[in-house]
Amino acid sequence: MPETGNSRSVSSNQQGLHEKLEAVVAKHRAAPFLKPLADFNRRAFDEADRFLQQGAAPLLLDSGCGVGVSTRILAKQHPEHLVIGVDRSADRLQRQVGDLPANALLVRADLVDFWRLALEAGWQPEKHFLLYPNPYPKKKDLKLRWHGHPVFPTLIELGGQLEARSNWCLYLEEMQVALKTFELPSQLTRLVPDEPLTPFERKYSLSGQDLWKLEADLNLLPRDDKK
Repeated sequence: MPETGNSRSVSSNQQGLHEKLEAVVAKHRAAPFLKPLADFNRRAFDEADRFLQQGAAPLLLDSGCGVGVSTRILAKQHPEHLVIGVDRSADRLQRQVGDLPANALLVRADLVDFWRLALEAGWQPEKHFLLYPNPYPKKKDLKLRWHGHPVFPTLIELGGQLEARSNWCLYLEEMQVALKTFELPSQLTRLVPDEPLTPFERKYSLSGQDLWKLEADLNLLPRDDKK
């Protein structure tokens, strides 16, 4: 029998783009994010930075990698790159199956700190993946979505080719608007994956849900916005 899924579609009390989206993005763009960095995130970043410096190869950053399936697949698909997967959950990372390829590393860290440390260290990922982030679908939780979070300008400044995937199109439509406030064009398309990159992608696909992909070249950020 073919595989099937039973995942529910995202349910939200928000209809259409959040009316405060552009104001929230503009506020975060205008004010630096000064939350203190946690020591454990510094240690995790130092481990990742040593791995990156020793490899001297282009970087693929897999942010919010969960159990690390996507990191493993990306590393096998791109043996000439270094792939760093970051997730804040020790439980998820401990559930990885099998050995990682030599060009991959999994790191436990909070992305809010990790991205800022990466920017400070001058990291320049060739490609940055955000695969099925928590959509925080309640209207009141806009500021918990990556494009509504104060760290979003840091994500932009890191540069690289951004690829975000979601089963909630509105999430990516909002991210597209947020990118536009930085004068960054993007492309939003339906996604039919040949090989699911994450367990969520497999589950949503088997459940018959529409999947979506947003792509943007963050290296096109106007020079005046780069620090």
